[in-house]
Amino acid sequence: MSNTNFKADVIIVGAGLAGMVAAHEAVQRGRKVLLLDQEAPQSLGGQAFWSLGGLFMVDTPEQRRLGIKDSPELALSDWMGSAQFDRAEDANPRAYAEGFIDWAAGGMRQWCYDLGMRWFPVVGWAERGGEQAHGHGNSVPRFHITWGTGTGVVAPFAKRMTEYAAQGSLQLGFRYRVTDLTTSDGRVTGLRGDILENSTEARGKSTTREVIGSFEHSADAVVLTTGGIGGNHDVVRKHWPADRLGPAPDVMVAGVPDYVDGKMHGIAAKAGAGLINEDRMWHYCEGLQNWDPIWPNHGIRILPGPSSLWFDAKGDRMEAPYLPGFDTLGTLKRILSAGQHSWFILTQKIIEKEFALSGSEQNPDLTDGGWRDVLKARLGKGATPAVEAFKKNGADFIVADDLETLVAGMNRLTPDAPVVLDHIRGQIAARDLQLTNPFAKDAQITAIRGARNYRGDKLIRTAKPHAILDPENGPLIAVRLNILTRKSLGGLHTDMQGRVLTPKGDVLEGLYAAGEVCGFGGGGYHGYNALEGTFLGGCLYSGRIAGQNA
Repeated sequence: MSNTNFKADVIIVGAGLAGMVAAHEAVQRGRKVLLLDQEAPQSLGGQAFWSLGGLFMVDTPEQRRLGIKDSPELALSDWMGSAQFDRAEDANPRAYAEGFIDWAAGGMRQWCYDLGMRWFPVVGWAERGGEQAHGHGNSVPRFHITWGTGTGVVAPFAKRMTEYAAQGSLQLGFRYRVTDLTTSDGRVTGLRGDILENSTEARGKSTTREVIGSFEHSADAVVLTTGGIGGNHDVVRKHWPADRLGPAPDVMVAGVPDYVDGKMHGIAAKAGAGLINEDRMWHYCEGLQNWDPIWPNHGIRILPGPSSLWFDAKGDRMEAPYLPGFDTLGTLKRILSAGQHSWFILTQKIIEKEFALSGSEQNPDLTDGGWRDVLKARLGKGATPAVEAFKKNGADFIVADDLETLVAGMNRLTPDAPVVLDHIRGQIAARDLQLTNPFAKDAQITAIRGARNYRGDKLIRTAKPHAILDPENGPLIAVRLNILTRKSLGGLHTDMQGRVLTPKGDVLEGLYAAGEVCGFGGGGYHGYNALEGTFLGGCLYSGRIAGQNA
């Protein structure tokens, strides 16, 4: 930041997706914006850059072409059944949820399209629930993967930030770490903090915290878009809802860089901001240690199809709805009731058809390629190159030609929690017997057959049912699954104008928030459960609101 005479109307803290969206909207209103971030320019876009680029949208052309009948009413029913709002402070989160559904079923797709986004034509069916119609889960596929993945969502806004800076309506300040919000007569008037030494580390890598100066700026409005707590496991454990989920694991892998540390929550609270729903969080059960890490303790999530057999740490096959891709929070609780990790057991046929890895860098065909690259990676021989690399190099993978060797490898990997060969064999053999007829009592086999009724799943996502123990379908694969930290579902309490509220519910004048720092809107618009595609979608929605009002 070189222009010392720049007088901002709005200061935005955090140059991730929500921050850039807020800046875009504010500039469109004629506001002069100062956009600050503690990381270097190469990290513009923040956490969203690493995402798969999935957007929750309702009743789209992509859905209709696949025969999916969706509606705002069905989406709202699914959302409210999943959110399970049950607290007095959930009024604003509920209002954000209702507003988001209206937008996701209305103007969202066209707005994104006009910015330059396009979507992979096969809509994903994430977080399927699997219990009752009025409960948790997506009734239909709604996960729209953006061409370019997370980079494709970030790119239109990053381009506009550069354009606005050239026009003089936006000033970018990198390596500016906010340490305090300044107030006067109960109103937030600006901020102060440290200027950090420049860093040339690649995006996502840990950067130096060496202080080389200080700053203080004032503005009519300050917007916080600084993300959640997933990179700070001490804070995750502090807020972990042990009464609902069981004890926090001793070992977790990080699904976000270490700058996602939640420090702005405390800084805002010191200035008078209210925080709600901090015990609501969204962590994945299918985490892998990244064999080629970018940030510390880097974890990657498997996005599984429905066919892998899921066992807890004791070697017991988990019951419905705790099946791959159905109920993340319920499965997390189920896993922790038996230990701290779990296992997938599957075949080569399953991994080739059903395994995908979350993240832009793990999906080069969707991130940088086109249709030819996708068809080669998804429908060619073998799993995708990224999955095959994990199978070969990943610390959590075991590959064997027979079950005896596979289980022996599992027990070498987790000697403190061994499983019993005969117990594992008996459960898999019983499952395999269910394939003799076109009907079965095994809930997972029923779910697989149901998934294959959806053209998108049958084409590229779900393997044809087959016997796990038949050598013709091998080799056998076991994958140790770690708990992977990711999203904060609570945070700064905001109203429907994006204004931050005090602990008593009054407006804290001059302060706004958007994105994960406010639970993606209102202080937790997901409630207890996320329906997926709602991280990026929530950044877009709440970022627009903050930018239109600050």
